[in-house]
Amino acid sequence: MTAIQEPVSPADVYGQPYAYVRRELTEPDWRRFPGWREVTEAQWRDAQWQRVHCLRNARQLKAVLGDLVDERFYDDLAADQRELATMSMLLPPQMLNTMDVSSTEAFYADPVRRYMLPVRSDRDPVWPSHPHSARDSLHEAEMWVVEGLTHRYPTKVLAELLSTCPQYCGHCTRMDLVGNSTEQVAKHKLALKPVDRQDAMIDYLRRTPGVRDVVVSGGDVANVPWHQLESFLMRLLDIETVRDIRLATKALAGLPQHWLQPKVVEGLERVAGTAQRRGVNLAIHTHVNHVQSVTPLVAEAARTALDVGVRDVRNQGVLMRGVNATPAALLDLCFALQGEANILPYYFYLCDMIPNAEHWRVAVWEAQELQHAIMGYLPGYATPRIVCDVPYVGKRWVHQVAEYDRERGISYWTKNYRTGIEREDPDALARRYPFYDPITTLPEEGRAWWEARRSRP
Repeated sequence: MTAIQEPVSPADVYGQPYAYVRRELTEPDWRRFPGWREVTEAQWRDAQWQRVHCLRNARQLKAVLGDLVDERFYDDLAADQRELATMSMLLPPQMLNTMDVSSTEAFYADPVRRYMLPVRSDRDPVWPSHPHSARDSLHEAEMWVVEGLTHRYPTKVLAELLSTCPQYCGHCTRMDLVGNSTEQVAKHKLALKPVDRQDAMIDYLRRTPGVRDVVVSGGDVANVPWHQLESFLMRLLDIETVRDIRLATKALAGLPQHWLQPKVVEGLERVAGTAQRRGVNLAIHTHVNHVQSVTPLVAEAARTALDVGVRDVRNQGVLMRGVNATPAALLDLCFALQGEANILPYYFYLCDMIPNAEHWRVAVWEAQELQHAIMGYLPGYATPRIVCDVPYVGKRWVHQVAEYDRERGISYWTKNYRTGIEREDPDALARRYPFYDPITTLPEEGRAWWEARRSRP
C-alpha cells in the first residue's frame, strides 16, 4: 500500500525565502478574557456594544484582562500616558481580541498591541522623537482651503469631516487634531459646526472643477452619524466634476460591526447605486497593519460593502518596526487581505515624522529592501507599493528618491506639481525636499553627527 504523501512546501522544493500557505481566517474567542466570559455572540456582533465597551483607561483594561497581564505592564502604560503618548487610549474590544494575552511577555511582544496600546518601554530611549518631527508633519492644516479640506494634490482633496475615530492608533499622523488631549499634546479643535464645515467643503468643490477625487476622512467616517454622512456623499455625487470618492475608515478592521449594521449597509447601497448610475468610482480605504487583525468579521464587512456596490475595498497600512517590517509579516498580511477578505493591498506608508514615533519608523533603505523582498509573490495588481509621504511633496515610491545620504539618513525628493500654498513659489518644482531616517538606524558616524547638533547650545 502506498502511503499518501504530505504536500511539500514550495520553500522546501525551491529554497524560496517565503512559502505561501493558505490559512483560513479565525475569530479569536473573546471569552478567554476574564471580563468578557459572559459576552454572547449577539453582543459581540453588536456595534453599539463594541462602542460602549471600548477601553479608555488602564482601570478598564485591567477589568477585562484580570490577572492575564501583571502589574509591570500597567505601570509601563501609565508611564507612557504620562510622559510620551500623543494619542489618548481608545481600544475597541474587536482590536484587543486580536492580541495575544497568553502571558505578559506575549502581550508585550504582540504586534497589534505595539501600535494600538504603546507603553513607555516601547519608545526609543535615546531619540524618542526626531529633531525634525512635527505635530502636523505633513503640513495638512497649512493647505486647508476651508476648515478640514486639504487641497494638497492638483486633482485630489482630503475632507476631514470630524476629529474622532472609533479607535486611536499610537502612530496617528493627525495626532495634532484627532482624539482627546494627552499630557504631552493639547489637541487643536475644529471650530465650525459640522453642517457649516460640510457646506463650505461642498461650495469649494463646486467652485473648483479641477478637483475630481475626494477622500472623505477625519478622524474616521464611521464616527459620522450615518444620515449626515449619506447626505454629504450624495451632495458630492451631485458635483459633475467629482469622479472618485474614497471613504477612509479604520473601523472596517477595528469595528467591523459598524459596517454590518442594517442601516449602514442599506445606506451604503443607496450611495453605491447612485455612484454607479453617475459613473463615479466609490471605494473604501481601510487601515490594517497585521495579519492578526484580519478576521472573519472583517472579511464579512468588506464583502458586504462589495456586495452592495462599492467598487473596491483597499488597505493602506503603515510600515512599523516590531509590527510588520519584515517580508514574511507583510506577505502574510497581504495574502490574508487579498485571498481571504477581498481587500486589495494598496499602500504601505513609512510612518510619518510625528513626535515620539522613532521606535516605529524604518529607514528609507529598509523600506526599499522590503519592497524588493515582496515582489513576485502576489498578483501584480495586489502587490502593495511602499511609499514615503514627504512633507510638502506627497506620496513617493521609496525607489523614487532623488538623492540619499545614507550616513546621515537624509533623503531628498522632487515633485511635479505645486500645492495650493506654492502658487507664487518659483522654486517649488526645482527644490529638493528632505526626509529623515530614524537616527538609531544610522552608522556610528551618522549618529555622532546628529548627537553633535543636539549638544549645541
